[in-house]
Amino acid sequence: MGQLILGRKAEIAELQARYNSAKPEFVVVYGRRRVGKTYLVRELFDGQFSFYHTGLSPAELAPNKLLAQQLQSFHSSLVRYGDMHTQPPANWLEAFDRLIALLESKSEARLLVFIDEMPWMDTARSGFITALEHFWNGWAAGQPRVMLVTCGSATSWINDKLINNHGGLYGRLTSEIKLAPFSIGECEAYFKSMDIELGRYDQMISYMVFGGVPYYLSQFKRDLSLAQNIDLLVFAPTAPLRMEFDRLFASAFVNAEECKALVKFLSTKRIGYTRKEIAGHTGMNGGGLTTLLNTLVVSDFVSTYVNYGHSERHTYYRLSDMFCLFWLYFNSKNKHHNPTFWQDNDETPALNAWRGFAFEAVCFNHLAQLKQALGISGVQTTACPWHSDAVSDGAQVDMVIERADHVINLCEMKFCKDDFAVDAAYDKQLRHKLSLFASETHSRSSLHMTLVTTWGLARTPYSNRFTKVITMDDLFN
Repeated sequence: MGQLILGRKAEIAELQARYNSAKPEFVVVYGRRRVGKTYLVRELFDGQFSFYHTGLSPAELAPNKLLAQQLQSFHSSLVRYGDMHTQPPANWLEAFDRLIALLESKSEARLLVFIDEMPWMDTARSGFITALEHFWNGWAAGQPRVMLVTCGSATSWINDKLINNHGGLYGRLTSEIKLAPFSIGECEAYFKSMDIELGRYDQMISYMVFGGVPYYLSQFKRDLSLAQNIDLLVFAPTAPLRMEFDRLFASAFVNAEECKALVKFLSTKRIGYTRKEIAGHTGMNGGGLTTLLNTLVVSDFVSTYVNYGHSERHTYYRLSDMFCLFWLYFNSKNKHHNPTFWQDNDETPALNAWRGFAFEAVCFNHLAQLKQALGISGVQTTACPWHSDAVSDGAQVDMVIERADHVINLCEMKFCKDDFAVDAAYDKQLRHKLSLFASETHSRSSLHMTLVTTWGLARTPYSNRFTKVITMDDLFN
């Protein structure tokens, strides 16, 4: 099992352990759309399913027939695995009773049940969760042969209805597996497995655009350049990812339009906004805003941080999904629907500005690799940005790594096509930042200016300002 799966070693080991446990298991595999959840389970357990069903996307169903169409689809899956009924079940209780009867008729040592995109099946007033509780609590939990694996892209639904369920499914999950996008090093291995030749600089750009999502990478054409692939996948008239931004939200959220509106607003400021600022700019407020923010955070579209040296009142929300950052920045700039937009704009200021803040996001996604490069993998740390509240000149530090060994790394992120050079003007900015940070935070730790860049640091009279240089290669570890 698992011979065709790249990486995912911990997830594979956990699934195999649950399969071999000889106990009833209720496993949820969740994560962002296109991250490879279905592929992982299907490839790992190919040919071993006692029952396999995929929920239908509500976005593609008739609004007044959601329940009927989901039940019809479930009926078709039951029949495919041996159920003899000719009519679809009238409700979810009957549907799961038929599943119980089907499984009881099977002789396999392990009854592996895989229900993919389960959140889509829980349509309004359908009674789905009640029926699922009936299936698990009333039968499956007492059957040592049963292993139920569920998947879903609607992370907030998984979190609310399964992981943090306060009703009949409280504490019933035996394993939670959150599947993350590939790291940039795993992307490199994936490209190699596809015989795609890309230098690490281009791979870094690719990660900034596609964020390590395996499905996006699987669409690359090996005979095209990176720029050609980006145009083909995103900007061409028939580009497979042309509508991906809208589909991301339609597949994951019931309130997709509200979530999109909030994400679009957050994309307008690289450091993000406080809740008070969001409410003031958007008019959203109260419990509705809290729910939206929590939903986007749980689903990994948005991340939070507390401005270094401040209290929880200074919690910022910022857009962190790489593909959304890319899409929202460039979609409005391609007003004429140029099919070769990326190739035609490679050296423009807009692209260079995007590279800068996208590189910051990559670094925050690879904190473990940064710590390894600093030689502090085993040291407890916290990492967040810092921006001055005392001056109006925009003084900020891209990433502050506070370490338990009484050192603070003040990290400057610089994405360059060559070695980064510190001139007199930039050295003055660094000294100004260092002075402001020390005076505003009253830190007693040693302050180490740290450069994180693509290639390295050019030797100049001012290059000694940095005590440590971390390069792009370090992030690939």
